[in-house]
Parts: sequence; structure tokens; C-alpha cells
Amino acid sequence: MDALNDLPVAVIGAGPIGLAAAAHLAERGVKVKVFEAGDTVGANIRDWGHVRVFTTWDQNVDTASRRLLERHGWTLPQADKLPTGDEIYRQYLQPLAQIPELKDSIQTDAKVIAISRMGLDKVTSKDRAAKPFEIRIAGKDGQQQIAYARAVIDASGTWQNPNPIGAAGLPAQGEDRVVGRIAYGMPDVLGSQCAAYANQRIAVVGGGYSAINVLLDLVRAAQGAPQTKAIWVVRGTNMNRIYGGGSADQLEARGALGTSLKRLVDQGRIQLVTGFSTTEIKEMDDGLHLIGATTNGELSLPAVDRIIVATGQRPDLAMTRELRLELDPWLEGVKALGPLIDPNLHSCGSVPPHGHRETSHPEPGFYTIGVKSYGRAPTFLLLTGYEQARSVAAAIAGDTEAADNVHLVLPETGICSTDSAADAEGCCGGPAPVDSNACCVADVVAKDAGKAGCGCGAAA
Repeated sequence: MDALNDLPVAVIGAGPIGLAAAAHLAERGVKVKVFEAGDTVGANIRDWGHVRVFTTWDQNVDTASRRLLERHGWTLPQADKLPTGDEIYRQYLQPLAQIPELKDSIQTDAKVIAISRMGLDKVTSKDRAAKPFEIRIAGKDGQQQIAYARAVIDASGTWQNPNPIGAAGLPAQGEDRVVGRIAYGMPDVLGSQCAAYANQRIAVVGGGYSAINVLLDLVRAAQGAPQTKAIWVVRGTNMNRIYGGGSADQLEARGALGTSLKRLVDQGRIQLVTGFSTTEIKEMDDGLHLIGATTNGELSLPAVDRIIVATGQRPDLAMTRELRLELDPWLEGVKALGPLIDPNLHSCGSVPPHGHRETSHPEPGFYTIGVKSYGRAPTFLLLTGYEQARSVAAAIAGDTEAADNVHLVLPETGICSTDSAADAEGCCGGPAPVDSNACCVADVVAKDAGKAGCGCGAAA
């Protein structure tokens, strides 16, 4: 076994935050190895590639990544344009993964399934910090390999671990039996999954920006498939929070989302149910019925054909079971961050900058960054994750002064995670689209059915 400091730093996840950490490490001359479970970098972003975010290119690119890219002739796309997830992948993450400084360090189809210390379990304390991390990795074919690292940065995110529909944080009764008619997150109802939703009755559950954008897309779909019907189910009752800041929002595109949705609800084009906590899904002859608790007792909603659950995500903690982590007891993020990010107390803009000290654990050399560091909290900013990556890379490289000098520019203008099972409605939003198939938000209410030029079956 090589000396500990001769081993690379392992980064788990090749999304924007993971690649940013790799870029900062590479820029400092630190050996790095990136393990990505998907078949390409940015796999989670590609899952919502049809979505246009409400922050500009300039606000979506990490500083070290940009410097490395520009060294090889890359130029930032139009700085004030709002990119889609697919554009972020094709024009930023894919080129970043191909630069010589990173290309040979990235392994895709490499799912980290467990991390420990070489020869030590979680209980053993003696010489723990002197032992390398032992990382078990499963390939696409199921074959496993072992890698060793001097430090580990977990930037694996939470996207692949969605919250269930059940209001208690558990799957609703019957949810597992109808999983084939449930989608989690933001399905592409105007594109690749159009046929599954056209002329269907669809319940969208959730009070965040993922739900809002799915609903806007379903209304667009109805312009070409007029039997498409949407019912919006939220646990909260404060619709002003859910609709957001409108024209007063610091991000114009983000404010437009809530404004457009409110107009559609007011016009009756989307049926809204508030104060509804789902407890059960019943499959009956006429379709799926959501059963839930309300202030007036149990309520059964009208039958639907499909359900879209947009209630956020939670971290998968299985791979770190043999590590000594300190997690917030209810958010499941890094414990030191808990008081700073608790959605019961904070919005995106009130979370202070933080770095390596807040994202570390009792396990020496292990850091959790990105949205996973926030656990279930929906207050994460992409720019916050980039600053975490910069600070952690500096700490690993031994530059404590730079690592401790944490700061965050434009704290209200990054991408926030979309939703929360606790219905922290309207905190921030993103990934959240202005459009999904080149349709302006205004088109939803301004154009006649069948003439919008978008949506399943609509004119090209």
C-alpha cells in the first residue's frame, strides 16, 4: 500500500459540485479520483435535462472549473442566458470532464456502495486517521472493485433517493403497489414521456418548484392533448409562500413561475387542493384515489390515471455506515450545518457561507458537500456548494488560510433544491424551468389550445 499522502482524494459524484471539487484539487496539484454512478458525468442533471433553470450561465459555473476550461479554449456561453439542464451538461460539464487535468481521473458507471478504513471497522479508534479509506465500487456489470484514498469528498447528491408521497415521511399505504403509475421528480411530460401523460388525469403532489414546473408543462401538453387534466395537491395552506415573490422576486424567471401558475389556478385550468396530507393510495376501477388527512377529516380525491410526486429528496446514508459521521438528527445533513440551514428557520438567502469546518465529520478526512450536506433541507444553493468545494479542496491541500476564508457572492441567486417533504413552500427553487420545449411561460395563458407550438401533439 502506498503512503497515505501518495493516494488520491476520492470524490463521489461527477455533478457540478463533485467536478468543482475535482477542479479545485487539480488546480492545487492534488491527485484526485472521481467515481460517478451514472454512465456520464452530470447524470442527475441529465435526468431533468428538459428543464430550464432560473439562474444565468454566469451563476452556474464554478471558478476553478472555469479557469481550467478557459485554459483549453473554452468560453462561457452567453452569460445572462438561462440554460437548460441539458445545456449545462453539454456546454459545461461534458467539456470539463474532457480536459487533460481531469479526464483520466473520472470513472463513470462506478457506484460507490460502501466506505470504511482499511482494516478497521467503525468501532476501532487506534491509528484510524493513519489508515487510508477503503472504497467498494460496483460497476455496471455488478462486479466490484476496491479503491483507496487519503480523503473522501461525498458529493453524490440526493436526486436518486426521492421522498415518498406519504405525509409522515413513509410511503403511503398502497404506494408500492401502484409504483408503475407514479413518477418521482420532474418527468419530461412534453418530450420523451409525452405519450404516457397525454390525455390523462394527473395528480401532482408537492409545494415546491418541481411541482410548479411539472404543472406548467402539463397545461402546455393540454394544448395539443386537450383531455390532459391536472390536479395539484399540497400539504400547506399558505399559497402566498408557494407562489413566491412574483414581480418582486430578485430572479425574474423564478418569480414568473409562481405568477403564471396562480393565473392558471385562478382560471380553473389547474384544480388546487390545499391542506392535504396523503396517507393512502387506492387503486379502483375508475383510477387511483389519493386518501389524505385534512383539517375537516379524511378526504378522498377524485380519480386520476397517474401521479407525479414532487416532494423532494433525502440522502442515502447506506454507503457511509462504517464511517464516524455526525449528522443532524432531523435533516440528516452534516450536524454542524443543521442550525444554519434548518428550513423551519431559514430560507436560501439567510444561510451564511460555510466551508470545510462545517462539512467535515469526526471521521478524519471525510467531507460531505453539495446538496447531500443539507440532507432533507431545501435551502441549498449551487453557489454555496461551489464554495464548499473550494474550501474543502484548500483544506485537503494544507492551505488553512484559504480554506477558512469562506464567502458567498450573490447569496440569493443560485440554484436551490426544489422541494421539501416538510412543505417549505416557495423558499427558493431550481432546477426550475422557464420553459421545457421552447415555450415561454406567457404562452401558457396567451395562446389558444393547439396553437402553442409545444406540447404532445401540438404544432411543431
